[in-house]
Amino acid sequence: MATPKTQITDSPAEYSDTKRAPLGRVRSTGTPFTRTIGIATIVSMATLAVFGLVLSPADVRQGDSVRILYIHVGTVWIAYVAFTVTAVSSAAYLWKRTRSLTWDRFAGASAEIGVLFMALTLFAGSLWGRLSWGKFWVWDARVTSTAFMFITYIGYLAVRGLGGSHQQRAKRSAVVALLAVLQIPLVHFSVKLWRGLHQDSSVADRTHVTLQGLMLFSLFVSLIAFSLLYLWLLIHRQRVLAMQDALDDKGLDYALQQRRDEGDL
Repeated sequence: MATPKTQITDSPAEYSDTKRAPLGRVRSTGTPFTRTIGIATIVSMATLAVFGLVLSPADVRQGDSVRILYIHVGTVWIAYVAFTVTAVSSAAYLWKRTRSLTWDRFAGASAEIGVLFMALTLFAGSLWGRLSWGKFWVWDARVTSTAFMFITYIGYLAVRGLGGSHQQRAKRSAVVALLAVLQIPLVHFSVKLWRGLHQDSSVADRTHVTLQGLMLFSLFVSLIAFSLLYLWLLIHRQRVLAMQDALDDKGLDYALQQRRDEGDL
């Protein structure tokens, strides 16, 4: 009579988890902080919708098309922030005293979010351009340089997807990130360097602020709402990347347990 075999696992934690949660019940992996950020994001986005679509008045010259500004400015702001965080995290990884794959994962997560918001920036800008210039696309200095930066960071994500160890991925992508971030000032000041169709800043130039009252307040709400959304996405995307690294190194059971443990913090 054959002796039944005992199943051996490389991750004993998978059994301890069954003691924490009843059978059939899905445990939450969120934390009080991420839940708070999520609720604040929903509230701020709802507030932006009310002010941007209802309470904020139409512009004297642009009419209701000015409402696209509340999305357009918010998305490009987050793209700038995201790519800057990618560069700072990459520099932190390359610095020997703080070398950790956590920095690399934050860099990658932030770059992915930046590419998403840069795509939204180009989309919203094309809609605004169709209403203001009569065309979805023009070869303006700001528009062209923004599109080039978008393509550059798609290339950065492609570099992250190349083969090799996690450390090799981190090193090569960190170098690309530190070079790519130099495009931000070029894009931002392209309107002043090369006079084109794109309008100058409506708020950053303190001597010539063209937005006032509810329009200016709605724009600030947009910046706050998109910033909260970015923070929420960054935290969760970094966790997913950490799970992927753990999956590659120690298997699925260990990766899932590490993610569940974060929900207990």
